[in-house]
Amino acid sequence: MAVREILIHPDDRLREVAKPVTFPLSDGVKTIIEDMADTMYDAPGVGLAAPQIGVSLQIAVTDTQWRSEEVRHLPDEPGGRRDLKVWINPEFIWKSDNTETCEEGCLSVPETYADVTRPAAVKLRWYDMEGEAHEADFEGFQAVALQHEFDHLLGKLFIDYLSPLKRKMITKKMKKLYK
Repeated sequence: MAVREILIHPDDRLREVAKPVTFPLSDGVKTIIEDMADTMYDAPGVGLAAPQIGVSLQIAVTDTQWRSEEVRHLPDEPGGRRDLKVWINPEFIWKSDNTETCEEGCLSVPETYADVTRPAAVKLRWYDMEGEAHEADFEGFQAVALQHEFDHLLGKLFIDYLSPLKRKMITKKMKKLYK
């Protein structure tokens, strides 16, 4: 498939609320999902939401095993994916009161990292590529990664959890670096 350009903050398209996906998936939507996976692995990243490539659809892909430097250097699985997950029309059913603070970064806010506090566990409902509904509980890094990616579907970035001053400094840095 193809590696697509990742939008960089403060691109206005990153602030749009994504539209739900309808089933059955068209060939065009299937191509978008393949391109998202190729783009995520090429970046490299552990997740990517459709709005990050300028597509306003409720789709995200993740591979949370990809975060480990050791795993990145292992030979690829057939098809070049280790633990690729596709999340279509995801919604959180529940979020824990317990929180976890993790350092987050984002492919749309390159070379910028900050501690973000989020619920430590979540219950999620989503659809797969065949339109089948799933529900499952997630905790730890995977819960954090899913919340981060699904925020993109709501037009939200991890920097929105930071103080206004930090957010302003990061926005100024992005404007300067990516003119």
